[in-house]
Amino acid sequence: MTNRTLAARVVPLSALGGRRARHLLERNFLVYRRAWMVVFSGFFEPLFYLFSIGVGLGQLVGDVVGPTGEPVSYAAFVAPALLGAAAMNGAVYESTFNIFFKLKYAKTYDAILATPMAPGDIAIGEIAWSLIRGALYATGFLVVMLLMGLMPSWWGLLAIPAALLIGFGFAAAGMAATSFMRSWQDFDLVQLVTLPLFLFSATFYPLSVYPEWLRWTAQLSPLYHGVVVIRALTLGMFDWTMVYHVAFLVAMGVVGFIVAARRLEKLLLA
Repeated sequence: MTNRTLAARVVPLSALGGRRARHLLERNFLVYRRAWMVVFSGFFEPLFYLFSIGVGLGQLVGDVVGPTGEPVSYAAFVAPALLGAAAMNGAVYESTFNIFFKLKYAKTYDAILATPMAPGDIAIGEIAWSLIRGALYATGFLVVMLLMGLMPSWWGLLAIPAALLIGFGFAAAGMAATSFMRSWQDFDLVQLVTLPLFLFSATFYPLSVYPEWLRWTAQLSPLYHGVVVIRALTLGMFDWTMVYHVAFLVAMGVVGFIVAARRLEKLLLA
């Protein structure tokens, strides 16, 4: 009884089931099937970076030091990081702007709660849809990498599950943050957070080129942990520290989900 009470204090009872969350996924699919360009729009930003910086600037940079000290082409070094950024973009776009509109203006969730669905179902369904959008971006980007010969190892196919982890972490955190936002002006903070993550998560340069204080700061970035895993997979380089990076993203997603579920319960049922 004590353990059950403690669990209820941490995770809302309405979030423990989530069996009806699939209905929200079906609803989102039906809505977006007529607006598929909106879904795929965020895929092109990292793709443009790959062509302009990874390929264009890469002609001037040449080879760089890979994760294990071996030289790799600059484009092959940058591409996995941009794949991770694509997964982040998809998850963040869906779990912030779109969820805020549904929550504050369209009142979509108020209508959903008139059905047997609970706030926990909404949290699980929206987080799942957000990470699916991130996975779509990542999958498209991986196809481009294959066509360009930027995936030296077939272990790189596991970059899609890794992208799902990135999507889970950022989708849950994005939804939790959105539940605290009061107006569209608050979304300036989203860009303020995601842009430094994109630039300073070992995306374009190895951590070794950063000053020591920036190196430590970069390692706090959730995107950095995803980039390390995806880069290791696409280059076929593994070590035990990958477990730590995976655990970081899982913990980020779990905490974000708990906060999002509790906030939705407070906002929608109060």
